[in-house]
Amino acid sequence: MRDWENLRARYLRDHVPIRLGGVSANLARVRSYSLNQDQDKFVEMMIDESKHFIEWTVLDAAPEIQSELVDLQIQLAVWQRNWLLIRDDPSRRFAVAMLAAKWSERILDLSGLLNDETYEKYNIPRR
Repeated sequence: MRDWENLRARYLRDHVPIRLGGVSANLARVRSYSLNQDQDKFVEMMIDESKHFIEWTVLDAAPEIQSELVDLQIQLAVWQRNWLLIRDDPSRRFAVAMLAAKWSERILDLSGLLNDETYEKYNIPRR
């Protein structure tokens, strides 16, 4: 079982752009692993973790980002609730993968991590 409190404490140490980058990375993993039926548990874990990441980030995000995070949170809840139907249907799995990829790109864009100004504004070291 996950230690959500320790994960939350660690996650909240990062600036919002880095947190959003974590959500984007998780969605990229959902995309990748939802195409492989052997990875169901990992997909479920990434969906659940992403929901937590959004919950912990939404109040600190700019208002225009908050609404998109709420929309994504709803989408993740729908996937989670319907996963038993999705996992056994290749076309549904593919649809989840494609939508997860779109969300991943959108959240990465919203994070600002593709812009040098974000790194300067938050004094985030480049890796």
